[in-house]
Amino acid sequence: MTSKADSANLILRLYELRREQTLRDARDWFVTRFHPRSAEEVFSVWMGRDSAPYRMVTTYWDMAAALVNHGGIDAAMFNESNTEHNAVFAKVQPFLPELRRRARMPDYLTHLERLVLAQPDAEARLEVFRRYLTHKAAPAAPITEAP
Repeated sequence: MTSKADSANLILRLYELRREQTLRDARDWFVTRFHPRSAEEVFSVWMGRDSAPYRMVTTYWDMAAALVNHGGIDAAMFNESNTEHNAVFAKVQPFLPELRRRARMPDYLTHLERLVLAQPDAEARLEVFRRYLTHKAAPAAPITEAP
């Protein structure tokens, strides 16, 4: 079990990584311009020219979730100091079964899924993020190019 101080330091380090410009741009794209309506749209982005920002965001949060799930970071502290992982999961969750099948990767984003769904109020949190993401997508056109 990781100490609270170690967890806090790792959370702060993850925050520092999120401030790196390429990741900031990818995160902005993911929230403001990536509004998939189907697993096919997600898969085409994942495999297409916008693959880099898509993969950067999803693998960053899956990696962070793995650190939590394996005890490297205290789960309660992580979930109380971060929310973006919930939004990322809420955006891709409806498409995960099909994405896993198409990519032949049955474990795709399972660390993120496990972390988010382990929260006692997971469905309520996800609903908040679904509403937020719907609001962000409302004025948007279909998926646009990444930066």
